[in-house]
Amino acid sequence: MNPIAWLVSLVLPACGFPAAEGLPTPPLMDVTQIVRPASPNTALAAPAGFNPSPDLVTPPYALQADRLFALVLDVATNQPRTYPAARYPDQLQAHYVARSAVFNFPDLIMIQVVPTGPGSSSLIVYSRSVYGQSDLGVNRKRLDTWLAALNTKVPPSSER
Repeated sequence: MNPIAWLVSLVLPACGFPAAEGLPTPPLMDVTQIVRPASPNTALAAPAGFNPSPDLVTPPYALQADRLFALVLDVATNQPRTYPAARYPDQLQAHYVARSAVFNFPDLIMIQVVPTGPGSSSLIVYSRSVYGQSDLGVNRKRLDTWLAALNTKVPPSSER
């Protein structure tokens, strides 16, 4: 751990741990019950009409839900300083912790794939900071990056 992160961990304990350590294992999240804080330190990507209103609208995917889930997990696993925290494969939900480069601040990311019909599914991704009032747009940028990476993996035959 770098010395700056160690010093920060004296005040913000989760910054003193690597990967997903130092944080409780995220429980299965009911995405219909997401309550976003008033602080600007979260970002939500979800289908049109989702409540709460998403920052980014995800398209419908012409993919089986389990296939979309596998593709999204691959995207998450290949992100820098991003670590698995919990997986609920039967519910098509996974949680990750992403750490900032210098201060080791943890952000929590929840991925949920929802089957919407035979051979179709939708995606919800909720990224939020553990510490701080503002994230300087980091969570939104993360969702932009992850969705762009996912779009390169979706088979060309998918009509979206």
